[in-house]
Amino acid sequence: MDREYRKCFSSQLGREMEMLVYGHAGLPVIVFPTSCGRFYEFEDNGMVGTLGAKIDYGRLQLFCVDSVDGESWYNRDVHPKVKVARHMQYERYILEDVRGLVRERNQDQHLVALGCSFGGFHAINIALRHPNIFTGCLSMSGAFDVGNFLRDHHDNDGYFQNPLHYMANMNDPWYLDRYRRSTLVLATSVHDQCWNDNERLAAILREKGIPYRLNVWGPDTGHDWPSWRRMVQVYL
Repeated sequence: MDREYRKCFSSQLGREMEMLVYGHAGLPVIVFPTSCGRFYEFEDNGMVGTLGAKIDYGRLQLFCVDSVDGESWYNRDVHPKVKVARHMQYERYILEDVRGLVRERNQDQHLVALGCSFGGFHAINIALRHPNIFTGCLSMSGAFDVGNFLRDHHDNDGYFQNPLHYMANMNDPWYLDRYRRSTLVLATSVHDQCWNDNERLAAILREKGIPYRLNVWGPDTGHDWPSWRRMVQVYL
């Protein structure tokens, strides 16, 4: 399997960011880590190995990015407005630096965002905010409500980073048209603490007439890597 480690300075974030790229061709997938996770956790937890055959055969190419959650959502020492501002810098890093690398390496017209747990938030949020760039999203056990990180602070920037809020009021034809041409997959389980978030988002998508797939797995799965290894084989 082709495996490349990269470490590059990001002008959007003002620091170096690390990444692992797997594969030489196929559907390009940007993989977000779990809360405060690192770029290597997808490999360390067997997810890359699970997809090994598809990567080797040129059906998938993974771009596993690092997080700055500890500087944004999980940073308890700063005002909520600062948390959101740092996250927006991270989003620009993904859209400019990471996507730029994807397009250098891969000419496939599609681009998928993928994540587990809080990585599922990153994946669904960026896919919904930029449906002209991302043509698909796979969220496994995604946690979508960032309201708890913002406490009682409310402003437009925070509102437009919470998909359970901005999607409930989404009526823009430009966005709705692109959502209806994308592939949105929400996977969770009956023992997943994020099941309710997935049901809430699915209800909003259904009310807007946006195609989606919500799969709730049975009692032998949960909010854990063994479950996500099984899910990723099915959906990716």
